[in-house]
Amino acid sequence: MRTGRPLLAAATLAVATTAAAYVFGPGAGESPAASRTKTAMAAPAAACKADARHPKRELRGVWIATTQNIDWPSKAGLSPARQRAEYVKILDNAARRHLNAVFVQVRPASDALYKSSLEPWSQYLTGTAGKDPGWDPLPFLIDEAHKRGMEFHAWFNPYRASYGDSTAKLPAAHPARKHPGWTVKYGGRLYYNPGLPAVRRHVTKVITDVVSRYDLDGVHFDDYFYPYPVAGAKFDDSAAFRKHGKGKKLADWRRDNVNTLVAEVDKAVHDTKNHVKFGISPFGIWRNTSNDPSGSKTSGMSAYDSIYADARAWIKSGTVDYVLPQLYWPRGHRLADYTTLARWWAREVKGTDVQLYIGHGLYRVGADDDKAWKKPGELAAQVGVNRKLKQVDGSVYFSAKQLVSDPLGSVDRLAGSRYGRPALPPLMKERGGQAPAPPSGAKASGGTLSWTASEGARAYAVYRLPKSGKDCHTSDARDLVAVVSQPSYAAKDGTYLVTSLDRLYNESAAVEVKAG
Repeated sequence: MRTGRPLLAAATLAVATTAAAYVFGPGAGESPAASRTKTAMAAPAAACKADARHPKRELRGVWIATTQNIDWPSKAGLSPARQRAEYVKILDNAARRHLNAVFVQVRPASDALYKSSLEPWSQYLTGTAGKDPGWDPLPFLIDEAHKRGMEFHAWFNPYRASYGDSTAKLPAAHPARKHPGWTVKYGGRLYYNPGLPAVRRHVTKVITDVVSRYDLDGVHFDDYFYPYPVAGAKFDDSAAFRKHGKGKKLADWRRDNVNTLVAEVDKAVHDTKNHVKFGISPFGIWRNTSNDPSGSKTSGMSAYDSIYADARAWIKSGTVDYVLPQLYWPRGHRLADYTTLARWWAREVKGTDVQLYIGHGLYRVGADDDKAWKKPGELAAQVGVNRKLKQVDGSVYFSAKQLVSDPLGSVDRLAGSRYGRPALPPLMKERGGQAPAPPSGAKASGGTLSWTASEGARAYAVYRLPKSGKDCHTSDARDLVAVVSQPSYAAKDGTYLVTSLDRLYNESAAVEVKAG
């Protein structure tokens, strides 16, 4: 747990205080002065002025939504081979744009895209809830990400139990069918009641099970806590409130329920594997200044008041490693300006141990309801805003379907103007780790660099120095050409540096090798 020092399918944004709405989806820590090796270590490289165009460390991720087959698999019932091919295509597109993280939805609605004894197989694999797809996708999904030097964050929806509201239609072993008292029917769907300790225990148990059995880099929640408001519907948790409310106001009790789950999951994840990160992608507006003077100068739905998600509390208590607010509005939006919100979130994390990434609405590009989304450079401009804010450590894009289709050429423009070089994910000191030993036995032969794998290395960073020989690899990524999982690289003629990276991307000193 940190000290707290002084994501999606149909999240509904009320863009005004009226009922009008949009439908939206959801260089520290390097080895000391990395040095170069020919036959022995050389003197440390001279410091370079960092090139802001090529940050050394920056999270660049994409959400891969499985619910309702939004991104992957493209439809239910595909063969395992077709499912694998579709996923590889997404990752290859991400790698080509120098992304370094994927956030894959593994539990859309109290179901599993992995082998589980606690919840049934997801219908989005086979078309039938509870039907065994004949393989466990999760090891493959993780391994393919790691092969490309990417982090894998498993994305869980904590409270959605079913897209229908009938427990009788669920598989016999479904927790909501076995424990109907855990559920609340609302807006035609079925939700777990956040006010019940048994629900929190179950959600935490599910996540702990996945963390313990699979090689995850992160656990991720999106913006769905208490359900988004449905006109004319009441979320009936009155019995739970009478039993567990302890004299609190209903809204405060609901927020406390969510905060308690977040804290319990945070502890469970890190008690199980300290290196696994835990973060949340909240709705982009915490509160407006009309709700709270310390809120943002916006006029949209308040997550604090409408879905009882108090991201500021998570930041202050340090029960998340990162927040990833969904800022799915363009710059200059009249009611929810992107730049205003990015600055607000940057102020919130300042002075804490909580990292800030920004969620971008890639799926909005080309939309007819706002002329800003007709501009193919809007996303690239948003990243430009981020890079002017010291507290912003990266970006994640919703979602993978548009990453592949590249509406208006916006993704290629983003990659070309902002992601011209790879980047390493930001370091997160509290998750531990240490730089592995530098690669040994580095050599060049026949256009291939090779070296002996270093114990504890997840991947290797490869830098190609300019003809001047100036070494700036500790300052920025101007010379970073690849992050590879195997101890080899197909090289052109030139002088290269190679470093070892542990699973948290702590970086070793460099070794030098000449090709050609």
